[in-house]
Amino acid sequence: MPTETTSPSTRIAIVGAGQVGGAVAYALILGSIACELLLVDVKVDLRDAQVRDLSDVAYATGAGMRVRAATHHEAGQCDIVIITAGSRYGFGETSIQHMHRNASLIRNVVKAMTPFRSDAIVLVVSNPVDLLTSIAQELAGLPKFQVFGSGTFLESVRIRGLLAEKAGVAANSIQLFVLGVQGDCQVVAWSSATINGIPLDKVLSPETFGHQELAKECKARAETIFSAKGATPFGIGSVVASICASILFDKREVRPISHYQPEFECCFSLPVILGRNGIMKTIDMPLASDENAAMARSAHRLKSAMELTDKK
Repeated sequence: MPTETTSPSTRIAIVGAGQVGGAVAYALILGSIACELLLVDVKVDLRDAQVRDLSDVAYATGAGMRVRAATHHEAGQCDIVIITAGSRYGFGETSIQHMHRNASLIRNVVKAMTPFRSDAIVLVVSNPVDLLTSIAQELAGLPKFQVFGSGTFLESVRIRGLLAEKAGVAANSIQLFVLGVQGDCQVVAWSSATINGIPLDKVLSPETFGHQELAKECKARAETIFSAKGATPFGIGSVVASICASILFDKREVRPISHYQPEFECCFSLPVILGRNGIMKTIDMPLASDENAAMARSAHRLKSAMELTDKK
Protein backbone atom coordinates (compact mmCIF):
# COMPACT_ATOMS: atom_id res chain seq x y z
CA MET A 1 0.00 0.00 0.00
CA PRO A 2 1.16 3.59 -0.50
CA THR A 3 3.41 4.69 2.33
CA GLU A 4 2.99 8.46 2.08
CA THR A 5 -0.08 10.52 2.87
CA THR A 6 -2.75 9.25 0.47
CA SER A 7 -6.20 8.21 1.65
CA PRO A 8 -6.72 4.43 1.99
CA SER A 9 -9.38 4.71 -0.73
CA THR A 10 -7.36 6.65 -3.33
CA ARG A 11 -8.32 5.65 -6.88
CA ILE A 12 -6.78 6.44 -10.27
CA ALA A 13 -8.53 5.68 -13.56
CA ILE A 14 -6.76 5.23 -16.90
CA VAL A 15 -8.96 5.71 -19.95
CA GLY A 16 -7.23 3.95 -22.83
CA ALA A 17 -5.57 0.59 -22.16
CA GLY A 18 -3.10 0.49 -25.04
CA GLN A 19 0.70 0.83 -25.01
CA VAL A 20 0.76 4.15 -23.19
CA GLY A 21 -2.07 3.35 -20.79
CA GLY A 22 -0.43 0.06 -19.88
CA ALA A 23 2.96 1.70 -19.27
CA VAL A 24 1.35 4.39 -17.11
CA ALA A 25 -0.42 1.71 -15.08
CA TYR A 26 2.81 -0.26 -14.68
CA ALA A 27 4.67 2.81 -13.37
CA LEU A 28 1.84 3.63 -10.95
CA ILE A 29 1.88 0.10 -9.54
CA LEU A 30 5.66 0.05 -9.12
CA GLY A 31 5.44 3.38 -7.29
CA SER A 32 2.49 2.26 -5.11
CA ILE A 33 0.90 5.61 -5.93
CA ALA A 34 -2.74 4.66 -5.31
CA CYS A 35 -4.82 1.97 -3.69
CA GLU A 36 -7.01 1.08 -6.66
CA LEU A 37 -6.39 1.34 -10.38
CA LEU A 38 -9.32 1.32 -12.82
CA LEU A 39 -8.85 0.59 -16.54
CA VAL A 40 -11.35 1.76 -19.15
CA ASP A 41 -11.32 0.96 -22.86
CA VAL A 42 -13.91 0.38 -25.56
CA LYS A 43 -11.85 -2.65 -26.60
CA VAL A 44 -13.07 -4.93 -23.84
CA ASP A 45 -10.73 -7.84 -24.62
CA LEU A 46 -7.68 -5.56 -24.52
CA ARG A 47 -8.84 -3.90 -21.31
CA ASP A 48 -9.45 -7.21 -19.56
CA ALA A 49 -6.11 -8.64 -20.72
CA GLN A 50 -4.31 -5.56 -19.35
CA VAL A 51 -6.17 -5.91 -16.04
CA ARG A 52 -5.03 -9.52 -15.67
CA ASP A 53 -1.44 -8.77 -16.69
CA LEU A 54 -1.14 -5.72 -14.42
CA SER A 55 -2.78 -7.57 -11.53
CA ASP A 56 0.14 -10.02 -11.76
CA VAL A 57 2.51 -7.05 -11.41
CA ALA A 58 0.65 -5.88 -8.30
CA TYR A 59 0.81 -9.37 -6.80
CA ALA A 60 4.50 -9.79 -7.63
CA THR A 61 5.55 -6.45 -6.16
CA GLY A 62 3.39 -6.75 -3.08
CA ALA A 63 2.09 -3.26 -3.80
CA GLY A 64 -1.36 -4.11 -2.47
CA MET A 65 -2.97 -2.18 -5.31
CA ARG A 66 -6.17 -3.56 -6.78
CA VAL A 67 -6.45 -3.40 -10.57
CA ARG A 68 -9.89 -3.79 -12.16
CA ALA A 69 -11.94 -3.00 -15.24
CA ALA A 70 -14.36 -0.09 -15.04
CA THR A 71 -16.84 2.03 -16.97
CA HIS A 72 -16.40 5.64 -18.07
CA HIS A 73 -18.86 6.71 -15.38
CA GLU A 74 -16.83 4.98 -12.66
CA ALA A 75 -13.66 6.62 -13.99
CA GLY A 76 -15.18 10.07 -13.58
CA GLN A 77 -15.59 9.45 -9.85
CA CYS A 78 -11.89 8.74 -9.18
CA ASP A 79 -9.32 11.02 -7.56
CA ILE A 80 -7.34 11.25 -10.80
CA VAL A 81 -8.53 10.44 -14.32
CA ILE A 82 -5.72 9.87 -16.83
CA ILE A 83 -6.76 10.02 -20.48
CA THR A 84 -4.41 8.10 -22.77
CA ALA A 85 -7.02 7.09 -25.35
CA GLY A 86 -6.07 8.01 -28.89
CA SER A 87 -5.97 6.63 -32.37
CA ARG A 88 -2.90 5.77 -34.41
CA TYR A 89 -2.41 7.17 -37.88
CA GLY A 90 -4.50 5.34 -40.45
CA PHE A 91 -3.06 4.38 -43.85
CA GLY A 92 -2.81 7.53 -45.96
CA GLU A 93 -4.20 9.72 -43.18
CA THR A 94 -2.91 13.29 -42.97
CA SER A 95 -1.92 14.99 -39.70
CA ILE A 96 -4.99 17.25 -40.01
CA GLN A 97 -7.32 14.25 -40.39
CA HIS A 98 -5.66 12.55 -37.45
CA MET A 99 -6.01 15.68 -35.32
CA HIS A 100 -9.74 15.87 -36.09
CA ARG A 101 -10.19 12.18 -35.27
CA ASN A 102 -8.49 12.47 -31.88
CA ALA A 103 -10.35 15.70 -31.10
CA SER A 104 -13.63 13.88 -31.72
CA LEU A 105 -12.44 10.96 -29.59
CA ILE A 106 -11.53 13.18 -26.62
CA ARG A 107 -14.93 14.87 -26.78
CA ASN A 108 -16.69 11.50 -26.62
CA VAL A 109 -14.48 10.27 -23.77
CA VAL A 110 -14.96 13.36 -21.61
CA LYS A 111 -18.73 13.48 -22.22
CA ALA A 112 -18.99 9.80 -21.23
CA MET A 113 -17.41 10.58 -17.85
CA THR A 114 -19.40 13.71 -16.96
CA PRO A 115 -20.43 14.73 -14.45
CA PHE A 116 -17.04 14.26 -12.80
CA ARG A 117 -16.58 14.12 -9.08
CA SER A 118 -16.26 17.75 -7.99
CA ASP A 119 -12.66 17.36 -6.76
CA ALA A 120 -11.45 15.03 -9.54
CA ILE A 121 -8.20 15.81 -11.34
CA VAL A 122 -8.22 15.17 -15.10
CA LEU A 123 -4.81 14.56 -16.70
CA VAL A 124 -4.69 14.42 -20.50
CA VAL A 125 -1.83 12.45 -22.06
CA SER A 126 -3.24 11.77 -25.54
CA ASN A 127 -1.75 13.69 -28.47
CA PRO A 128 -1.78 16.41 -29.63
CA VAL A 129 -1.73 17.03 -25.90
CA ASP A 130 -2.23 20.81 -25.82
CA LEU A 131 -5.15 20.78 -28.24
CA LEU A 132 -6.85 17.86 -26.48
CA THR A 133 -6.27 19.39 -23.04
CA SER A 134 -7.89 22.62 -24.25
CA ILE A 135 -10.91 20.64 -25.48
CA ALA A 136 -11.14 18.59 -22.27
CA GLN A 137 -11.15 21.77 -20.17
CA GLU A 138 -14.09 23.16 -22.12
CA LEU A 139 -16.17 20.01 -21.60
CA ALA A 140 -15.21 18.66 -18.17
CA GLY A 141 -17.23 21.13 -16.08
CA LEU A 142 -14.37 21.37 -13.58
CA PRO A 143 -12.20 24.31 -12.47
CA LYS A 144 -9.34 24.91 -14.89
CA PHE A 145 -6.72 24.12 -12.23
CA GLN A 146 -8.09 20.56 -12.07
CA VAL A 147 -7.80 19.80 -15.80
CA PHE A 148 -4.36 19.78 -17.42
CA GLY A 149 -2.06 17.78 -19.68
CA SER A 150 1.32 16.07 -19.44
CA GLY A 151 2.60 18.78 -21.78
CA THR A 152 6.37 19.12 -22.14
CA PHE A 153 7.34 17.34 -18.93
CA LEU A 154 8.87 14.38 -20.79
CA GLU A 155 10.70 16.70 -23.21
CA SER A 156 12.12 18.61 -20.24
CA VAL A 157 13.35 15.38 -18.66
CA ARG A 158 14.83 14.27 -21.98
CA ILE A 159 16.76 17.47 -22.70
CA ARG A 160 18.14 17.57 -19.16
CA GLY A 161 19.46 14.05 -19.70
CA LEU A 162 21.05 14.98 -23.02
CA LEU A 163 22.65 18.10 -21.52
CA ALA A 164 23.88 16.10 -18.51
CA GLU A 165 25.70 13.72 -20.83
CA LYS A 166 27.39 16.64 -22.62
CA ALA A 167 28.24 18.54 -19.44
CA GLY A 168 29.33 15.55 -17.35
CA VAL A 169 26.98 16.35 -14.46
CA ALA A 170 24.00 14.59 -12.88
CA ALA A 171 20.71 15.29 -14.65
CA ASN A 172 19.03 16.24 -11.37
CA SER A 173 21.55 19.08 -10.99
CA ILE A 174 20.18 20.75 -14.12
CA GLN A 175 17.21 23.13 -14.09
CA LEU A 176 16.02 23.44 -17.68
CA PHE A 177 12.49 23.50 -19.08
CA VAL A 178 10.97 22.84 -22.47
CA LEU A 179 7.89 25.09 -22.66
CA GLY A 180 5.06 26.15 -24.96
CA VAL A 181 3.10 23.93 -27.35
CA GLN A 182 4.52 20.41 -27.33
CA GLY A 183 5.96 19.22 -30.65
CA ASP A 184 7.54 21.17 -33.50
CA CYS A 185 6.78 24.53 -31.84
CA GLN A 186 8.09 23.75 -28.35
CA VAL A 187 10.59 26.21 -26.85
CA VAL A 188 13.69 25.35 -24.83
CA ALA A 189 14.09 28.01 -22.10
CA TRP A 190 17.87 28.29 -22.38
CA SER A 191 17.89 31.82 -20.92
CA SER A 192 16.74 30.56 -17.50
CA ALA A 193 18.75 27.30 -17.43
CA THR A 194 20.97 26.67 -14.41
CA ILE A 195 23.21 23.99 -12.98
CA ASN A 196 22.61 23.88 -9.23
CA GLY A 197 21.39 27.46 -9.36
CA ILE A 198 24.34 28.78 -11.38
CA PRO A 199 23.36 30.19 -14.81
CA LEU A 200 24.22 27.69 -17.50
CA ASP A 201 26.31 30.15 -19.51
CA LYS A 202 28.51 30.70 -16.44
CA VAL A 203 29.32 27.00 -16.30
CA LEU A 204 29.40 26.04 -19.98
CA SER A 205 29.82 28.02 -23.16
CA PRO A 206 27.14 27.48 -25.83
CA GLU A 207 29.89 26.18 -28.10
CA THR A 208 30.52 23.33 -25.66
CA PHE A 209 27.19 21.67 -26.34
CA GLY A 210 25.31 23.78 -28.92
CA HIS A 211 21.83 25.02 -27.99
CA GLN A 212 20.21 24.41 -31.36
CA GLU A 213 21.82 21.03 -31.90
CA LEU A 214 20.72 19.76 -28.50
CA ALA A 215 17.15 21.00 -29.02
CA LYS A 216 17.05 19.22 -32.39
CA GLU A 217 18.45 16.05 -30.83
CA CYS A 218 15.73 16.19 -28.18
CA LYS A 219 13.01 16.27 -30.86
CA ALA A 220 14.78 13.68 -33.02
CA ARG A 221 14.99 11.21 -30.15
CA ALA A 222 11.21 11.35 -29.67
CA GLU A 223 10.63 10.95 -33.41
CA THR A 224 12.89 7.89 -33.70
CA ILE A 225 11.18 6.20 -30.76
CA PHE A 226 7.75 7.00 -32.15
CA SER A 227 8.55 5.84 -35.69
CA ALA A 228 9.74 2.47 -34.39
CA LYS A 229 7.20 1.88 -31.60
CA GLY A 230 4.26 4.18 -32.36
CA ALA A 231 4.53 5.76 -28.90
CA THR A 232 6.98 6.60 -26.10
CA PRO A 233 5.24 4.48 -23.45
CA PHE A 234 7.94 4.03 -20.82
CA GLY A 235 9.05 7.65 -20.81
CA ILE A 236 5.54 9.07 -20.61
CA GLY A 237 4.54 6.39 -18.10
CA SER A 238 7.27 7.50 -15.70
CA VAL A 239 6.46 11.22 -15.90
CA VAL A 240 2.71 10.65 -15.54
CA ALA A 241 3.37 8.57 -12.43
CA SER A 242 5.50 11.44 -11.11
CA ILE A 243 2.67 13.92 -11.75
CA CYS A 244 0.19 11.66 -9.92
CA ALA A 245 2.56 11.33 -6.95
CA SER A 246 2.99 15.11 -6.82
CA ILE A 247 -0.79 15.47 -6.61
CA LEU A 248 -1.81 12.65 -4.28
CA PHE A 249 1.09 13.15 -1.87
CA ASP A 250 0.70 16.96 -2.03
CA LYS A 251 4.40 17.38 -2.81
CA ARG A 252 4.17 20.94 -4.22
CA GLU A 253 6.76 20.06 -6.88
CA VAL A 254 7.39 22.28 -9.90
CA ARG A 255 6.48 20.59 -13.18
CA PRO A 256 6.15 21.91 -16.77
CA ILE A 257 2.63 20.82 -17.73
CA SER A 258 -0.02 21.96 -20.18
CA HIS A 259 -2.62 24.22 -18.56
CA TYR A 260 -4.89 27.12 -19.37
CA GLN A 261 -3.25 30.38 -20.43
CA PRO A 262 -5.83 33.21 -20.18
CA GLU A 263 -3.91 35.50 -22.51
CA PHE A 264 -4.20 33.01 -25.38
CA GLU A 265 -7.38 31.16 -24.32
CA CYS A 266 -5.77 27.75 -24.81
CA CYS A 267 -3.49 25.32 -23.01
CA PHE A 268 0.27 24.95 -23.28
CA SER A 269 3.16 24.25 -20.93
CA LEU A 270 4.64 26.52 -18.31
CA PRO A 271 6.02 25.43 -14.92
CA VAL A 272 3.45 25.06 -12.15
CA ILE A 273 3.36 24.00 -8.51
CA LEU A 274 1.38 20.75 -8.22
CA GLY A 275 -0.46 19.73 -5.07
CA ARG A 276 -3.49 17.78 -3.88
CA ASN A 277 -5.95 20.22 -5.46
CA GLY A 278 -4.16 20.22 -8.81
CA ILE A 279 -2.35 23.32 -10.05
CA MET A 280 -1.56 25.48 -7.04
CA LYS A 281 0.24 28.23 -8.93
CA THR A 282 1.86 29.00 -12.27
CA ILE A 283 5.54 29.97 -12.04
CA ASP A 284 6.22 33.24 -13.85
CA MET A 285 9.52 32.44 -15.53
CA PRO A 286 11.79 35.21 -16.85
CA LEU A 287 12.40 34.36 -20.50
CA ALA A 288 14.35 35.99 -23.31
CA SER A 289 12.34 38.06 -25.78
CA ASP A 290 12.86 35.54 -28.60
CA GLU A 291 11.64 32.72 -26.35
CA ASN A 292 8.51 34.67 -25.42
CA ALA A 293 7.89 35.47 -29.08
CA ALA A 294 8.29 31.81 -30.08
CA MET A 295 5.80 30.72 -27.41
CA ALA A 296 3.29 33.34 -28.58
CA ARG A 297 3.61 32.11 -32.19
CA SER A 298 3.05 28.51 -31.11
CA ALA A 299 -0.01 29.54 -29.06
CA HIS A 300 -1.53 31.33 -32.06
CA ARG A 301 -1.01 28.22 -34.20
CA LEU A 302 -2.69 26.12 -31.54
CA LYS A 303 -5.59 28.53 -31.36
CA SER A 304 -6.04 28.22 -35.13
CA ALA A 305 -6.04 24.41 -34.82
CA MET A 306 -8.72 24.65 -32.12
CA GLU A 307 -10.88 26.75 -34.41
CA LEU A 308 -10.52 24.14 -37.15
CA THR A 309 -11.63 21.31 -34.87
CA ASP A 310 -14.55 23.38 -33.59
CA LYS A 311 -15.92 23.51 -37.14
CA LYS A 312 -16.02 19.71 -37.47
